[in-house]
Amino acid sequence: MLAERGRLLLAVGSGLLAGELSRGGDREAGGERTTRGQQRAARVRAALERLGPLYVKVGQVLSTREDLVPPAVAGELAGLHDRVPPCAFERMSPVLEAELGRAWRQRFQHFDSRNPLGCASLAQVYAATLSDGRPVVVKVQRPGITSVMAADMRLLRLVTRVLSKRFPLMNETIDFHAMVSVVFEAVRQELDFTLEAANMDEARRTVGAVPGIRIPDVVHATPRVLIQQRAPGTSIRDADPAAFAPVERERIGTGLLAFMYQGYFIDHRFHADPHPGNVFVCPDGPTTLIDWGMVGRIDRHVSSSLMMTLLGLANNDAHAVARSWAEMGRPTPWADLSGFEQDLAAVVPKLAAIPLSRLRFGASLAELLRHSTRRGIQTNPMIGLLGKSFANAEGTVRCIAPELNAVDVLAEQADRVLLAHARTLLSQRQLSYSALQMIAAAETLLPHARAVGRNMSAGELTVQQAAVTRPFSLVAHRADIRSRRVERRVLTAAALAWYVSRHIGRR
Repeated sequence: MLAERGRLLLAVGSGLLAGELSRGGDREAGGERTTRGQQRAARVRAALERLGPLYVKVGQVLSTREDLVPPAVAGELAGLHDRVPPCAFERMSPVLEAELGRAWRQRFQHFDSRNPLGCASLAQVYAATLSDGRPVVVKVQRPGITSVMAADMRLLRLVTRVLSKRFPLMNETIDFHAMVSVVFEAVRQELDFTLEAANMDEARRTVGAVPGIRIPDVVHATPRVLIQQRAPGTSIRDADPAAFAPVERERIGTGLLAFMYQGYFIDHRFHADPHPGNVFVCPDGPTTLIDWGMVGRIDRHVSSSLMMTLLGLANNDAHAVARSWAEMGRPTPWADLSGFEQDLAAVVPKLAAIPLSRLRFGASLAELLRHSTRRGIQTNPMIGLLGKSFANAEGTVRCIAPELNAVDVLAEQADRVLLAHARTLLSQRQLSYSALQMIAAAETLLPHARAVGRNMSAGELTVQQAAVTRPFSLVAHRADIRSRRVERRVLTAAALAWYVSRHIGRR
């Protein structure tokens, strides 16, 4: 399998190279003039779609990384899809039999095997009705796809190793291995439908905090077959906005963004692929999120820094954006942080307060990425997946409520996020953890304090004045980051204590 996928990769790569060398492609079939850049972008997209689902996922993440690919290619990759011709049911039926047993048809009153609801290179989805009358969808993994994905992962790891050795300075800023590892981890969940079912169960426990959002119930799950409740209505991609009252369209859009923000900033677990085909709506009904195979997870530090970045954009505060963005990543030894802040002083005002109808988070993210990469700041590897999720969510909302502003919705959700952080900071577990950190810090500083005291008593203490200007020090910068984190925690704790006391007092 590895050799077969390698030959396909070489064939597709050779085709791309031939297209670059060809001079006869300046006109399309219709005779309209196109630029070579547009032609190149179209060829790259077609090549990734031909290579299959893993390369499509990588391409979707690259669509938010205009620091790595040209704008024309990034724009083309944003439209990547993983839709393929349907696989004959005769090939899919053995998977159902192996996972559900030979009598699998007895589970259903009806199973539409002729007209799949969806066909991707990873799985096909069928409409069915259970023996008790409940409408469901049945997701069936394509035969042999696991070995294909495993071979592709091995090939991509080899490619990233070659890139890392060939371009060491670029790898110091980009970290190719970490970037593809994030995609690999997300894709592995899609190869085991029991993990997707667990993701749905986990999301369902927190979805009640946002009215109107629903996660389908899981009826049965095996590694290669998933039976779940059928979502009412149609996908937002196929819905007619005129069928919804303006207030309902606003409710749907606000609810979807609020739920996504809850994932980014409260649960630290988010739907990584909320494109229009994965969100179902109906008049006077719920908004249902399907396809939970690709889920991203981030830690509290990245979550907090991301929110500070977005709020900095909302408040036109370039300094806050630059600092939060740098804290999410890692400055290289040659990083120019002051230059990065100067870049954002010119960029941030252009990105603030843009209506959602014209806002592209991918473009905004790409702007920050271009400058941070140029200034030697290594981007957190989760940014690509977060950017993909953000861009998909905003594109989905734009289908139903283009007048909404995503930053305004974030500001409205700030109180809820703040209270969630208050509960975490004031929990017994977090208080114990903070106490241990303080004890460890005290144990580290105490010997130094004793040494200073002895020197003062002996009259041997000397103070050296540092030079006014000094070169950038990565060690000093990281120490400064740690200091700012402690400062932020203290200020946040004080603000939360004040906020909670006011709310308790009102009650």
